[in-house]
Amino acid sequence: MSDNKLYISYNQIHQLIDNAVKTYNLDTDFQPDLIIAIGGGGFIPARILRSFLKAKSGHNIPIQAIGLSLYEELPNAGQDGVPEVPGVQVTKTQWLNFGGSDSLVSLLGRRILIVDEVDDSRKTLVYAVAELLKDIAQQEKERGIEEGASGTEIGVFVVYNKEKPKAEELPEAVMQRYFAAATTPDRWLAFPWDCTTDIKQHTELAKLSFGTDI
Repeated sequence: MSDNKLYISYNQIHQLIDNAVKTYNLDTDFQPDLIIAIGGGGFIPARILRSFLKAKSGHNIPIQAIGLSLYEELPNAGQDGVPEVPGVQVTKTQWLNFGGSDSLVSLLGRRILIVDEVDDSRKTLVYAVAELLKDIAQQEKERGIEEGASGTEIGVFVVYNKEKPKAEELPEAVMQRYFAAATTPDRWLAFPWDCTTDIKQHTELAKLSFGTDI
């Protein structure tokens, strides 16, 4: 490869998620009943994951979306050779809605699975978990439940975990429900949904990156 990127194809992601569901027995062990996708990289993996879980359990798991940004907003960041520059602070751009008629009724007693494309510095995941724990504690308080007594569980699913020291750490209870479909070196991951040129060429580069035919 002429650059330091690892190109990733849709097929590779599809197969990795399929394998992860089977390896971790997600449908029988953790049994998530709510998926929270971190946008924008977690949207497609979350949808694929739901399909594999439905094939096992027969149930459609609701997906909620949140928007968090750690990377600086640069023109075409992550595309066409423009690198993403990690920021120092997570920004909340979209969060769960508990007020409207279409809102999520309650987080309490749920088995919540947060989904993202990559665990890089871990800052985004730590922020998401911390904010969810605040919402759970608030709902417990409103219902007169002792904090932490609602039986709510949080897990994390990432397609790729970068092998590198993390800037922050997740709570121990969450790490017990941490699922990574694959690990990669600390390199720039070129995801297919960031491709704005030739997706066929991108797929071929993905085969070269990982030495596979998929």
